[in-house]
This record gives sequence, structure tokens and C-alpha cells, in this order.
Amino acid sequence: MQDPFTGQATVLYGGRQPGPGVQASLQHDHQRRLEAFTRFRTAAQKVGIGTDPDDDLFLWEDDQLSLLAGADALWAELAAAAAAFRTTLPLVPLEWFGFPADHEDPMGEGSPRLHRIGSGVEASAFQSVHDGSIYKFYLPREEGRIGGTFAFVATCSADGLDRPALHAEACLGSYQDLLEKLALILALDGMPTEVLGVTPEGVVVAKQLLGERLPESTDVSSLLPTVLIPIPARFLRAHRDHPRLVFVAGKPWFIADTHAKNLVRDSEGQLRVIDLLASAFPTSLADADPLMRDWLNRVSIDPKAGLLHEANDDEL
Repeated sequence: MQDPFTGQATVLYGGRQPGPGVQASLQHDHQRRLEAFTRFRTAAQKVGIGTDPDDDLFLWEDDQLSLLAGADALWAELAAAAAAFRTTLPLVPLEWFGFPADHEDPMGEGSPRLHRIGSGVEASAFQSVHDGSIYKFYLPREEGRIGGTFAFVATCSADGLDRPALHAEACLGSYQDLLEKLALILALDGMPTEVLGVTPEGVVVAKQLLGERLPESTDVSSLLPTVLIPIPARFLRAHRDHPRLVFVAGKPWFIADTHAKNLVRDSEGQLRVIDLLASAFPTSLADADPLMRDWLNRVSIDPKAGLLHEANDDEL
């Protein structure tokens, strides 16, 4: 099956759930893209090219190294890494989606092939008139940033006796953060999602299956995936909905904003995450608090482990 806008192969069509194994295949694509971007960033650092913010790398054109690729092994590796990354994330003009070219606000004008269904801080979402699939356009922000993530700050005694060990503050993210978030949605068995590409303007385009929205007032705290671990207030405070910890491939992640607007029911009635806010959990900061370090070690094995280590009667 081909995507009607890009002509790329796609497994997503309207709200129809794909067959067994597709979720794993999609996750493989996300991981392959992240690995290619990591390789690209590493190669860029070796020749002295900055990687923060990472928008210049994300929008790197294939022919930018045509004159330098043969200079030495480091530049050759950079050229190869750039080409490999671009195969995982093609450039896709906005005009392909029916938006007007050379317009100051092309998506604001709309598209005859896409109906706007919502806009948030990070992205604008549209529904295809062709099959009902959802297309999300993640818009670049100031200073080369896109989407969102979290910054973590350790507290001190001056913050009071009831202070948590860490504060998590939402902040602007990077393209790397956005790719990691889309991979996390799938890792949580969220709604199947493909990354179609990035526009020359830096807009990341993702495709997602259509789901049935929940009423905005729905309390989803008891409906969230069981792999999500509530974080004791003693350890972390974040002014976001449903702050949770999750381990993916052994790595801890902090996620939040899994509220009713970011959950839908698929065509089979299963609840699926369609969006969230995330960041790698700051284990280096957590290590400074022995109680938190112990708790993290235990919940990595048993997500239901309590705040304190339970002693056997023989140990008392």
C-alpha cells in the first residue's frame, strides 16, 4: 500500500488496525532512524560541527559534502552517515499534502486533501479525506527547537523540608527528542505511527491511525498502561498530568501528559496513547539520593515495588 501524499510504502490506513507484527516493524523503523541520527551526530562532532541545536543536521541536504567527502576518513564518514540518515527521513515538501507553496502560513490556508482537526503547542493535526488517517505536522520553534521535553533540577535544603529530590520543568525540545517520543509511543503499545519525513522548512510529518476520542473530562489515571510506574512525590514533582516512569530496553524514561486528549480507542476498543511529553530520566541526578537510587533499581525489576525496601521477618 502507498501513502496517497508521499507515494511511500505505508501500513496505516484510516482506523484499521494492521496485522500482527506490524507494531514491531514500525518500532524497528523508529529505532533504525534514531540509530542513523546518532551515527550522523557522532560523525559531525568528530569534524567540529555542533549538534545542539540539531536542526541543521536534521535538514542536511545530500550534496552539502560533495567537495569534502574525499578530504579524509572523518569527512567521508560524515558524508556516509548523512546519506544513511536521509534514507530514513526523506524530505517531503508541504505541497505534496495539498498546502499552497510559497505562502507565509501554508497550513493556515488549509488543504483540500486534509481537514484540520486540532492544533496544539507542538503540532497541528489533520485528517485525510482519502481514508481518514491522521497526519501530524510538528512545527519548528525558535532557536532551532521543536516539540517539547523536560529539564530536571535537583533541589536543596533551602527549598524546604517537604521538597522533592527533583523538579521536572517542561521546555522546548530537539529533533532528537521528537524522534525519541514517537518511538516511545509505540513502545507503550500506543497508536501505530509512521514518520513520513521532514519538510525543507523543518516541519516533521508523522502519520497515525484514526481512533475514537475520549470525553475531555475522562479520568484516565486507572486506564494507563500498566508498565507506567507512578513516581513518589518524595522523589519528583512535575506540574503536568500523570507523571510516570517507564523502562524501555532497560533505560528509564520520564513521561507525562497522558491525559484524555492524548488517548483514544482503536477500532477494536483498545485504549491507545497518541501523544505524550517525555525525557530520558536523569539517573545521574537520581544517584545523588540513595533512597531514589535504591527505588529505581527495584522498580526496574518489579514495577510494583514500594517506596521502601521490604525486609523479611528474619532480617528484623
